[in-house]
Amino acid sequence: MATENKTLAVIELFTENRPVWTADEVACEIGISISTSYRYIKELCASGFLDSVRPGSFALGPAFIQYDYRMRRNDTLIQHAAPHMRQLIEDTDPRSDIVLSRLFNNCVLCIHQENGPEAHEPTRYVRGVAMPLFVGATSRVILAHLPDRTLKRLYLDNEAEIRARSQEQTWKAFKQDLRTIRKDGYCLTVSEVSKGQAGLAAPIFRGESVVGSVSFVAGEASFENLRAHMDLVARVKSCAAKIEASI
Repeated sequence: MATENKTLAVIELFTENRPVWTADEVACEIGISISTSYRYIKELCASGFLDSVRPGSFALGPAFIQYDYRMRRNDTLIQHAAPHMRQLIEDTDPRSDIVLSRLFNNCVLCIHQENGPEAHEPTRYVRGVAMPLFVGATSRVILAHLPDRTLKRLYLDNEAEIRARSQEQTWKAFKQDLRTIRKDGYCLTVSEVSKGQAGLAAPIFRGESVVGSVSFVAGEASFENLRAHMDLVARVKSCAAKIEASI
């Protein structure tokens, strides 16, 4: 088990900000011997999880591409959500994006998106990109439906970050804001993630537990025009309900 944990620790070192590592750097970072580091890297290269990019330096390997393909093909949440997401674009605005996300490691991860066919400013939510847990409708609507004990832990662990955005966000205020979202069944934000873009998100449940969210994202002007002509909240909540019913 210790070997498995250290092997995973090696993989987790490779990030967007630090994509390339040497065996010596790996050994120093996770506290193992250089010989053990080379052994882990050799095993990971043999299975395709790491790849040599230049002598002595390594990056993530092609196995991840293969596994990503398998997930796209076999993830039941994506399979059942995609048709309803495309329909939501057809029913609303061809300059919008529909984003499917789920909670992962104290962040929100986009797992699928459908993009409107007409030219528009792209959303920052892209498959595989981790977004902050406390910013944007996509994240906050998931956060609002987590158990109170989990919310308290998340608040205490991230209080400095939360209050850096607003000094008024005490635990009491934080909890009350999320209770309002939970009561409404949706979250609407403007220019929180990207300036000039609005997001409207509804939660997706499996049984009693929230598993993710579906979000309508569009430019602020297009968004307000849509809201003036249709019940956009009802359409997004309906999309979430249809996804729930099919998973």
